[in-house]
Amino acid sequence: MKKYLFAIAVLLMSTVWVSCQNKQNETGGKLSPKEFNQYLNEHPNAQLIDVRTAEEFNEGHIKGAKNLDINQDGFEAKLNELNKEEPVLVYCLSGGRSGNAASMMRSKNFKTIYEMPGILKWNAEGLPLENSGTSRAAANEGMSSERFAELVKEKEYVLVDFFAIWCKPCKQIGPMVEKISEQKSAKLKLLKIDADLNPSLLQKMGIDGIPVLQLYHNGEKVWEHMGLIDEATFLKETKL
Repeated sequence: MKKYLFAIAVLLMSTVWVSCQNKQNETGGKLSPKEFNQYLNEHPNAQLIDVRTAEEFNEGHIKGAKNLDINQDGFEAKLNELNKEEPVLVYCLSGGRSGNAASMMRSKNFKTIYEMPGILKWNAEGLPLENSGTSRAAANEGMSSERFAELVKEKEYVLVDFFAIWCKPCKQIGPMVEKISEQKSAKLKLLKIDADLNPSLLQKMGIDGIPVLQLYHNGEKVWEHMGLIDEATFLKETKL
């Protein structure tokens, strides 16, 4: 009897799991870069939306993507031009803006929306991008790993701030790192690296989100943090 009841329980759990999976497939969800790429390969005419700025888009985007800057006026009106009955795939640099765009589309009753965590993670997987040839990155090869290694040895302590000009959390912590670098200037140097201009460097370093702060002591990394952080926590963790 116990074996019979156990078998029924397993069957019910399996049924619920399959039901949930089917529901997720119907409404979309979050896909890894490889899953996102596979879906695009299988559906080459899918509605693929890049919600970054035009400048970011020109520096490198997924083939077939349409650029709709979420921070530009008229973004919602442009969303209404899309087919709400067909799947929409959306991405940005690190997932924040695409998440907001996906929420907006859900509120507009789009049937199926797939999100990808961002170009940084896409790059980390070594997946291909194309650009218009007019980008800042096209005119600037970016910092090499060798040059980076030289710069983090220039002073006893080097604080590296990986940022992007459009990134709101980067702007929030920017004044803090500037203030600390000035106060500790006798032993600390601040090195700011624009993620959009240095995609190869970030890929080599395994950085797939921003903002990222790294602290180097005599050329060796001794601390790292991704995301927002307040001054008190920063000073406590770094012991500067």
